[in-house]
This record gives sequence, C-alpha cells and structure tokens, in this order.
Amino acid sequence: MKFKLACSLAVSCLLALPHAAGAQTIELSAGHTLTTSSHYHAAAAKMAELVAAKSNGQIKINIFPGSQLGGEVKMIQSARTGTQDIVVTGEAPVENVVKDYTVFSFPYLFSNLDQANSVLQGPIGKEMLDLLPKYNLVGLGFISALERNIFTNGKVIKSAADMKGLKIRVIQGPGYVKAYEALGSQPTPMAYTELYTALQNGAVDAAENSPDVFLQDRFVEVSKTYSMAKIMYMPALIIMSKAKFDSLSPEHQAILREAAAEAVTFAIAHYKKDYADSLAAMQSKNIQIIEPDLASFHATGASVHEKLLADFPQAKPWFEKIKAATK
Repeated sequence: MKFKLACSLAVSCLLALPHAAGAQTIELSAGHTLTTSSHYHAAAAKMAELVAAKSNGQIKINIFPGSQLGGEVKMIQSARTGTQDIVVTGEAPVENVVKDYTVFSFPYLFSNLDQANSVLQGPIGKEMLDLLPKYNLVGLGFISALERNIFTNGKVIKSAADMKGLKIRVIQGPGYVKAYEALGSQPTPMAYTELYTALQNGAVDAAENSPDVFLQDRFVEVSKTYSMAKIMYMPALIIMSKAKFDSLSPEHQAILREAAAEAVTFAIAHYKKDYADSLAAMQSKNIQIIEPDLASFHATGASVHEKLLADFPQAKPWFEKIKAATK
C-alpha cells in the first residue's frame, strides 16, 4: 500500500512539473533613452501591456526609460550579446553594426513624415528588419520616424548657407557625421546626456532633434530658436536580442511579434499627436520657430548623397529602392 501511494505521489509530481514550468513568469528588460512622455516609451509600454495580456501573464516586460540601462550604442551591444532583451532605439546607432542602415542618414531622403512611415511599414522596411538576425538581433518593427530639425543657442538658421561652420551635436552614427560635414557644419558627436550642458556653456552651437524631444527633454530652457529644416526623418525601431528571442517557445515568439505590431501602430499615432502638441507648446513658451528656405537645403541634396554613397557603398541598393518607392 505504501509503495502504491509513493508511486502515485511520484506520478502526480511528474505530471505537475510541466504546468509549474509553464506557469513561471518570463521577465524581459526593455530600455530606451527618452522620457516616459516619448513615443519610444509609448511603444514599449503598449507592447508590455499587450504581451502580458496575450500570454496570460506568462511574459512580463520591465521598462527602463531615460538611459537607465545606458546609451543606445551600449544597449544595442548588450542586446547583441544577450545581456539586455529589448531596445527601443533610433536607427542611427544601429549604423555602427549594420552598415546598410546608413541610407537613413541621407538628408532629404524622404519628403515628409507620412512618406517615411509608409516606406518603413512596407516591403523595404521589412527587408531592412530582416537584415538584423545576422547581427544577433531581431527586428520587431519600425515605430514612427522622427523629423530632425535644428535648434541653436543663438544663431538663426534660415538657409543652408547658415550651416557653414555651425558646431552642431549630432547622433553617434557615422552617416550623420558625414551628412552634416557635407552640409558645411562641424558635427560634434557627444553623449546625449551631455547635450543640455554643452548648449548652456557654448561647447556646441546647435543640435538636431524632433519637436517632441526638444520639449520633453527641456531644451526650451537653453535654446530659443528652432528651425524647421526637416533634414532627416530618422527611423526608430524595436529590436530584441536574438539569443533571448530564440530561447522562447514559438508561441511566445508569436505573441511578441503580434504585440510589437500593435504597439507600432499605437506609437505612430502617439508621435503625430506629440509633434503637433509640441509645436503649439513651443510657441506658448516664446520659442522662435523658423521656416527656413528649404529649397536651399534641398539643392545640396544631390551632392551630399553622392558623397555619402562614396563613403557607404552598402547603402546604394537601399537608396535606389527608396528613391524608386518615393517617386
């Protein structure tokens, strides 16, 4: 009798193991560099909410905004080595790893935000995401591109000629540096966390960013001029460690992809609203919003593109595809 009871208990324990293992919560870390008001955070938070619901609580995404896990270059590298799970990042730092992505550094590659997002959500965007597994990353989707404009600590940018000699902080992406050099300015890569003080003390004359980030990160306190030069539409994307993604069950992988797709749609709408609201808020704070002579900037486009294609030949097929898609 005791033997039968022992066997019964043993079988019950064995049968319970799969259920217990399945019930364990998988915790994932997701980091980004912006504030909790940003569309980066909106994408991460919506994805976390959807993943929790779709997995019945089996997957939990913990979000670390404001560079808590480091800058974008560091977080991308951590994802590649498997020490961080998810990163919401601008595209530019990805260029350090995937040289094909330098195509997005080309100024005036897109005419407007809707055009940029249309390309990113279409076949070209999917092909670009499909490049990432080779570099130990998984692309879960492009969220909205960011319109990059110029703000300064004094100088007014009304035409391309005003870029000459401008000491401007740019993103730590090789294509961005080359693009601003070709426009005649002095690009100065520096950590984003150092930019506020650098503008305040005159270490740099200017920087470039989207209206929402300009407001959210309090640059209104150290800059009173914002020029709508619309030089670049920088993609932003959700990427994941391939090692972590591959360790998940096919069911959980599908949940992450579904949740990311829905989060992308949510974040695109979030950015468009933030963009409009931020410009209105800037006007209320007496920021001089300048509508420069865009024709003078566009006139530099062909020569800048030629220089960038010479420096980054990997971008050429993508450049040609994008130009064909945006005619």
